[in-house]
Amino acid sequence: MPAKLNLKNIAIVLTGTRYPENIGAAARAMLNMGIERLILVDPQNYDLARINKMATHAASVVVEKMEVYNTLQEALADFHYVVGTTARLGGQRKVVSSPAKLAQKLVPLSDQNRIAVLFGPEDRGLSNVDIRSCHILVNIPTAEFSSLNLAQAVMVMCYEMFRFSLDKPAEFLPRLANQHELAAMYDQLKEVLMRISFINPDNPDYFMNNLRHFFARMQLRAKEVQIIRGICRQVNWYGKKCYKDGLQDRKTDTEG
Repeated sequence: MPAKLNLKNIAIVLTGTRYPENIGAAARAMLNMGIERLILVDPQNYDLARINKMATHAASVVVEKMEVYNTLQEALADFHYVVGTTARLGGQRKVVSSPAKLAQKLVPLSDQNRIAVLFGPEDRGLSNVDIRSCHILVNIPTAEFSSLNLAQAVMVMCYEMFRFSLDKPAEFLPRLANQHELAAMYDQLKEVLMRISFINPDNPDYFMNNLRHFFARMQLRAKEVQIIRGICRQVNWYGKKCYKDGLQDRKTDTEG
């Protein structure tokens, strides 16, 4: 199973767009997230100059390769899996996934399959006819006000897919304390805790077993064991100091 999502097999499909600026902004958002295939279906206002102005020179590579089709059927002909985006729920729109869950689902699919992420017109979104072409629907959760700008919605979707396209950083595994180090720590702890009368010297192992279970859950690192032993040494030193100071005070009182 592939470990990450293949962005080269992802395309953003915008159908019935009314504002060329949204196309340009969507192209810019796509490039930010490493997705370069943009498809337009029956754009209502195809003004290339206004598209490029919003896309900026940086995203011109997306605009230059942009594909334009008259019908959704033509646009989706070579895709194996189609994702529909929707703000409306209920009715025919019952199979809904969140952007993050969807991106995770696309990881194995994107290895060998071309995937289209479909967005509807700005004013009404995808129609019920449009969603019949979709294998799954995704909804971007929002607060009570659920009207996202088209380019914003594209960015959210592209971001989640981008996250799952990254190599996972190697997990840092620190050296845990070995049994010899742990045994020395427990012996030192037991000695100090008995000395300060924190545990019963007649049955110290009863309480020490609880400490062992506590530290076992924490999976102590070697450095952490050193810190605990250092605290024990300091407690031991301070206890002896207080004892000596007490003897000295009593001696002074007696002499006085």
